[in-house]
Amino acid sequence: MKFATRLIHAGMEPDPSTGAIIPPIYQTSTFVQAAPGNHKGYEYARSQNPTRTALEKALASIENARFALSFSSGVAASDAVIRLLVPGDEVIAANDMYGGTFRLFSKIFEKAGIRFHYVNMQNPENLRPFINSKTKLIWTETPTNPLMNIVDLAAVSVIAKEKDLLLCVDNTFASPCLQNPLDLGADIVVHSATKYLGGHSDVIHGCLMMNDPGLRDQLYFIQKSCGAVPGPQDCFLVLRGIKTLQVRMERHCQNGKKIAHYLRKNPKVNRVYWCGFEDHPGYAVAKRQMHDFGGMLSFELKNDSPEETKRVLSSTKLFSLAESLGGVESLMSHPASMTHASIPREDRIKNGLSDSLIRLSVGIEDADDLIEDLEHAIG
Repeated sequence: MKFATRLIHAGMEPDPSTGAIIPPIYQTSTFVQAAPGNHKGYEYARSQNPTRTALEKALASIENARFALSFSSGVAASDAVIRLLVPGDEVIAANDMYGGTFRLFSKIFEKAGIRFHYVNMQNPENLRPFINSKTKLIWTETPTNPLMNIVDLAAVSVIAKEKDLLLCVDNTFASPCLQNPLDLGADIVVHSATKYLGGHSDVIHGCLMMNDPGLRDQLYFIQKSCGAVPGPQDCFLVLRGIKTLQVRMERHCQNGKKIAHYLRKNPKVNRVYWCGFEDHPGYAVAKRQMHDFGGMLSFELKNDSPEETKRVLSSTKLFSLAESLGGVESLMSHPASMTHASIPREDRIKNGLSDSLIRLSVGIEDADDLIEDLEHAIG
C-alpha cells in the first residue's frame, strides 16, 4: 500500500464483537483467562492492550518498520533506549538537540555511569575521534531542534555499522511523512508522538520503531518492566491523529515555506533557520533524505535585545506562546528559556542557540493570516 493509504488502514481491523470500524478504547487493567496461561495474548494492561496493539501496528507500518512500541511520552521512549546500556558505556549524541533529551542524558543517565559525548554531526567524520571500545550508541536528530541543522543519516549509518554501534534517530520534526530513518540505516527511530503524529495538542505519547526482533524484545522487556506505557485513550487519540498526517503535513510544509521566505525578506529579521533554503548548509542532504522541508523554523531579530525579543513573543494573536510543536495550531516559543533552558547557557551559545532565537511551529491556518500576525508582532 502507498503511504497515504497505510495512514488510514494500518492497524485498523473491525472489532470482532461489533464490527466497529474504529478500534475500541479497551479501558481495562486486566483480562480474564480461561485457564492459567490461556490469555489469548492479553493478561495485564501494562504488558499489552488491544488499543495499544492497533496503534503499534500502525506506527510500524508508517515508519517502514517491522515493530513499534508505545510509551507514555517521547522522553519515556528515549529513556528506554538508554536503558539498553550499562554503566561504563558511552554514547555519542548530537550537540544540537531537544533540551529534554539533553536533560535526560546529563541529569539522569550520567549519574548512572553512562558517558555522553556531544558532537556536531553535520560532518559525520566528526564522530570518529569519539569512538572507542566503550561506545555503544549514536544518538541524533534531523532536522535538529531548534537550529534546523541537517545530519546525513546514510553517512552516519555507514560509520555506525562499520563500528558495530546502534544508531538511534529522533524523527519527531520530520515525521514519517517526510523522512524514514530506518530506510537510511538507522536501528531505532524515536518519536514524540505528542507532536505531528497526534497532531492536535491533546495527547502525550512517545514511540520507538525498529526492524531487529532481538532489539524489539529487549526494548519490550524494558517497556513492560519499567512501566512507562500509555493509556488506551492516549493510544486512541494518536491512532486518530495518524489518519490525517499526510494532509496536515502537506499544509505544514506549504505554510512553513511561505513564512520562511516572508521572514527572510523582512528587514527587521536578521537570520532565518529553515532547511528548505537552497543556501542552507544541509540543503542537498535534506533534499535527498526528506520528501519536503517541514513546518518548523527559527529566526533571530536584528534588534536582538531581551526586551525586543520578549515584546515580539508577547505580541502575536494566532501564534500562541507555548512549548511543544506539531499541532494544527501555530505555536511560538523561546528555546533559551523554555524547551532548552536545561542546557547551560555557555553550551547553548557555543552551539549557535542564541538568547534571542525564536522558534515557530507553523500550523495549518491560512498562511496569509499567519504572516499578517507576524508582521504585526515584529512591527
